[in-house]
Amino acid sequence: MASTTRTAPTVGFDLDMTLIDSRPGIRACYLALSERTGTYVDADLAVTRLGPPLVEELANWFPAEEIAATADLYREMYPSYAIGPTLALPGAREAVAAVRAAGGRTLVVTAKYEPNAKLHLAHLGIEPDAVVGNLWAEQKAVALREHGADVYVGDHVGDVRGARAAGARSVAV
Repeated sequence: MASTTRTAPTVGFDLDMTLIDSRPGIRACYLALSERTGTYVDADLAVTRLGPPLVEELANWFPAEEIAATADLYREMYPSYAIGPTLALPGAREAVAAVRAAGGRTLVVTAKYEPNAKLHLAHLGIEPDAVVGNLWAEQKAVALREHGADVYVGDHVGDVRGARAAGARSVAV
């Protein structure tokens, strides 16, 4: 009888709206950004479009020549406004723990600025084995392949595209 060896899974997770509900914090940061820059940003609308990179959202509110500097300002302001109000989604800690209990590894691959992603995870006590930021959609495949992810869990069609590009199974939440 042939023996089959089962290896423990490596599971990647998206961050926003997969492990954390960052909408209250992101909303607060956009309101503060609006006040600081004098440019109106509809924070309630912006938080309905989480997933794509920050610069794509900023393009809805700021002239092209201001986007890079505004993104830097937003990222600088983010820890003061967005970390505290953000909540772990139900089951997030348990999902990461379940992979570990099965002998597997976990990683977070997100479009969010990596230092801010790490702040969220530390604040909420979610401890993946690795965190990779600044990747969106198919770009996520680079990190997923590098870490040998078998599965990628996300909430956006961009996450499905990233999983497919990496040859990982996509799980949508």
